Amino acid sequence: MTTVAPDTGVGPLLRAWRERRRLSQLELALRAESSARHISFVETGRSRPSEEMVLKLAEHLDVPVRDRNALLLAAGYAPRFAETPMDDPALEALREGMERLLHGYEPYPALVVDGTYTVVAANRGIAMLLDGLPEHLLTPPLNAMRITLHPEGLAPRIRNLREWRGHLLDQMERQMALVRSETLRKLYDEVAAYPVPEPGGDAAGREDREDEAPYPYFALPLRIEHGGVVLSFVSSISTFNTPLDVTVAELAIETFLPADPATVKYLQSLTS
Repeated sequence: MTTVAPDTGVGPLLRAWRERRRLSQLELALRAESSARHISFVETGRSRPSEEMVLKLAEHLDVPVRDRNALLLAAGYAPRFAETPMDDPALEALREGMERLLHGYEPYPALVVDGTYTVVAANRGIAMLLDGLPEHLLTPPLNAMRITLHPEGLAPRIRNLREWRGHLLDQMERQMALVRSETLRKLYDEVAAYPVPEPGGDAAGREDREDEAPYPYFALPLRIEHGGVVLSFVSSISTFNTPLDVTVAELAIETFLPADPATVKYLQSLTS
């Protein structure tokens, strides 16, 4: 057993992750096939965990891949997971696969974002929705949250803006509970401060009217105007299983499924 100074190294970080996940030392020990005494010794710095134990605890604490590297460094070990740039030749197969997926989903919108909602790739369905937005919002790097909620972005076109905005902010809050990112926190503070049109405002910012015919949606839809037509989508988010690279671990593919027959018909008419 290696003894290290208390309140330094990996122990306080592991304790913070355990408390964030609301687990007791005993619960974590049972999951990691260890003992509460050993977990306590690790957290207080009385013992130094092995590299395998750091990774095992990180797995059971659902620590993001980027932060697993930080835990390893704090414990005195080399990072295990690479962070490969998206334009690196090593990720060529990944890029091509995502492009085929996005293209195959057309005419319906789909895009890929990283851990701070920067757009990595998008298809023509997304380009259709962004048509007419100001240049400053479309200058790379594009940010999906900023484009959606900015008062000069898609927000004035979204018919159920309050509901959709609440959904997006909740999504960001859940992500911030899982990862530690100052960039994500600053983005959240920025988009949460954007003004929201009052109900009953002008046509560009109004909410859905009560006299509009209801449709039995199976999930909260994004209801957005395009060319004078209200389109309805529900979104689905996919991530990669067991990623071994920080970049890949933080990618998310969001697809927008038409939520009613009118939206399907409209989008298919554009391609025909």
